[in-house]
Amino acid sequence: MFEQGREAWRALEAAYAAGKLRAIGVSNFTEADLDNILSSSSVAPMVNQILAHISNAPFDLIEYTQGKGILVEAYSPIAHGELVKNADVAEMAGKYGVSVPQLSIRYVLQLGLLPLPKTATPKHMESNAALDFTISEEDMERLKAVPRIEDYGEASVMPVFGGKLS
Repeated sequence: MFEQGREAWRALEAAYAAGKLRAIGVSNFTEADLDNILSSSSVAPMVNQILAHISNAPFDLIEYTQGKGILVEAYSPIAHGELVKNADVAEMAGKYGVSVPQLSIRYVLQLGLLPLPKTATPKHMESNAALDFTISEEDMERLKAVPRIEDYGEASVMPVFGGKLS
């Protein structure tokens, strides 16, 4: 982590110690980034937000982060809406009698992640929370093998979605 990052983290640690924050965390940190912050800080990150969804779940990073006792939050669990275009995922959602977003959110939950779906529509919020089903182990393995989404449409210009971060 570069020096400005260390200074920012020290400021977060101070705010946390002063009771101004209940939790502090990071976003898009790799194993090396986490090691760097863990070795140079007094408070470990409580969360690492990463892009994780069906077709793109960095399993090694997830396992490493969880092994350090850090919660993994999966942002864009519906792949910025691109998963609804995947016929195989839609077929599996139909098998469970749920929508693709519901299947996608349940998938990241079953990976032990905290999903951060984005919607401004109350109807979608309700639907996203209706997750009273479990994906079978066999289907989880099938979902883990879904080919990686290469084009996130308009969101592809963002570094994370565009694959520009490693």
